[in-house]
Amino acid sequence: MDFEIRPATAEEYDTLGEITARAYLGDGFLDFGEDDSYLQELRSVARRAAAAEVLVAAADGGVLGGVTFVPRGGPMADIARAGEAEIRMLAVASEARGAGAGEALVRACVDRARSVPGCARVVLSTQRTMHSAHRLYERLGFTRTPDRDWNPLPELDDITLLTYELTL
Repeated sequence: MDFEIRPATAEEYDTLGEITARAYLGDGFLDFGEDDSYLQELRSVARRAAAAEVLVAAADGGVLGGVTFVPRGGPMADIARAGEAEIRMLAVASEARGAGAGEALVRACVDRARSVPGCARVVLSTQRTMHSAHRLYERLGFTRTPDRDWNPLPELDDITLLTYELTL
């Protein structure tokens, strides 16, 4: 499948928000209801785009998936420290999986990180059950950083996110 990786346009925000929400819900990565605040954050691409760079994989005029690239700290950074860029909310529509869009989106983030002055690493968080994503990250050279694993909801013991980094 031929696709391009580029910044999301405002006209694509709703589509990408739904792809992201459906990817997390449909794959069982969220066990919350439709009103959950994190689900609303996944859908709010306009908010993400105001604070970071949102990229899409697009083909034939449609969006296949997207990712949020955080080149340095700010409101969209969860774990990035000085000298680090962060990847967040990678999602590919179920019908487009296996065609390389997810890998291309991650590679685009790594390429962008290499162009950020002073950036030495790319970091990310992932859920324990996102095994396909783990394989993708490891194939691209990311390594686990268990000392940085964290829990975004401390009141829930089973939500610890795994972390990875890639040294540039």
